[in-house]
Amino acid sequence: MDTVTETKGGNGKGSREAAEAALDALPKPIAARGAETSPVEEAVDIKNRTTWLCRMPYGGSRMLAAAFRSIGMETRVTPDEDARTLELGAKYNSGDECYPQRIVLGDYMKLLEDERLDPKKTALLLPTANGPCRFGQYIRLLRRILDEQGYGDVAILSFTSADGYAGIGDQAGEVIRTAWRAVLVQDILLKLLLMIRPYEVEPGETDKVYLDSLDQMAEIIAQQGLSNKERLRQIKAGLHKVKEAFLGVPVKKEDRPLIGVVGEIFCRLNTFANNELIRHIEAQGGECWLTGIGEWVWYTNAEAFRRHREEKSRFTKPWLRTFITGRLMRSDEKTLYKDFREVFADRPDPHVHEVLEAAQPYLPQWGALGEMVLSTGGTIALYRRGVDGIVDISPFSCMNGIVTEAIYPRVSKDHDNIPVRVFYFDGTQSDLDRDVGIFLELAKTYRRRKRTGRS
Repeated sequence: MDTVTETKGGNGKGSREAAEAALDALPKPIAARGAETSPVEEAVDIKNRTTWLCRMPYGGSRMLAAAFRSIGMETRVTPDEDARTLELGAKYNSGDECYPQRIVLGDYMKLLEDERLDPKKTALLLPTANGPCRFGQYIRLLRRILDEQGYGDVAILSFTSADGYAGIGDQAGEVIRTAWRAVLVQDILLKLLLMIRPYEVEPGETDKVYLDSLDQMAEIIAQQGLSNKERLRQIKAGLHKVKEAFLGVPVKKEDRPLIGVVGEIFCRLNTFANNELIRHIEAQGGECWLTGIGEWVWYTNAEAFRRHREEKSRFTKPWLRTFITGRLMRSDEKTLYKDFREVFADRPDPHVHEVLEAAQPYLPQWGALGEMVLSTGGTIALYRRGVDGIVDISPFSCMNGIVTEAIYPRVSKDHDNIPVRVFYFDGTQSDLDRDVGIFLELAKTYRRRKRTGRS
């Protein structure tokens, strides 16, 4: 497997600047479009449009919107999801689409029908992907519905995992690195939230710190005209203040079971989609360790290397771009996480290479694609770190969830019979408290007998 690593001395200033210079010398993508077959405009004029992002998760969308504002794109996050979201999503769906599509469509149609946005001044951001997931068809369906309902002037801005999400236009070079740093900030803030909130003395205080931190970091990330070096310095300084704010939240000492959370990326990260499942687990005495967005970005990088190997295109310009991009990603990741080394000492996130290696006996990367591989490998990686149970959050009828649910019994048996539970969501009400309570009892029983301690 190709791995993206620093060479000897690669953490130095000279090496990083040389990599940046080499990346700048390579050809840049020029079309604001998604996969070759997606019905997205060849060039989306966004200068006089407001671009809207759906929530995956809310904090991540806030940070990504700030990254786009750093290149002058007016970008906002859709309003809170509610019953109207599901009503509109169901109105324009046939019922065969997956639950995330219903939410995304409902959010965007709510902007047009309820907020009455001007279609000529509106752009909707919707990434796409290859592979078995129906996510790759979201753009086609959204474009068709918009055209049928008289919103043909609404632009769709997209990019795809097939090219490492590089197809966002001629400003890609400017925004992609800022967007990656925004992803890292989101994952750090979410990790702090989930580590501290279950133990807070005053209910709601950690959520307040989290929201305040999003405001602070969005303001920093959205600044225009900064060099990469200066932007990184300011983000790092902002994160230091954020860390102090989170660590200032009074907490109580409790011994809670630690629950790893994997699953389909939208349903796992969108709290409306999963009926605030993590809060239900916290309310019944658990703590959650949630896989963030960064894992998926690293996965697209690993997939790009796999395709280069299959196509025998190593050491070509596309391969070199993937390699250098990965090195710069790793450099930024190390820089921004350095100040949190002690805070996250007992929560070391597994890197995607470990996840893919762990999944290989069950779902090898070259034989399966997407969240089913990451969820399976992530379950094993979190088991190695001593969690007390695994929750998989998936949309009802999701192929990834169905495949992993079939594999989890064997994974559990091979790994000390750690309890693994798939929670499916489709917008209907369910007795989550009962199901969560039963699962947490299994996790507590496993914790008393398990042989793998906390890392």
